[in-house]
Amino acid sequence: MKKEQIVSQDPRVMHGTLVFAGTRVPVESLIQHLVAGDSLDIFLDDFPTVSREQAVAYLQMTLEFANARVA
Repeated sequence: MKKEQIVSQDPRVMHGTLVFAGTRVPVESLIQHLVAGDSLDIFLDDFPTVSREQAVAYLQMTLEFANARVA
């Protein structure tokens, strides 16, 4: 999945907050759910405009970024 299919950032959408592409759902919402102990399924139920593929791809992208920063 290409980055532009996963996330987008536009000053006209949510004041430029990083959101899942095609939605107004901030990616931070996914992290907050996971930190709170919620499953991915609960997040997806709460935000049905985000696809499972987007959420998983975002988590993979975040992991790759974190690993690159550590190396």
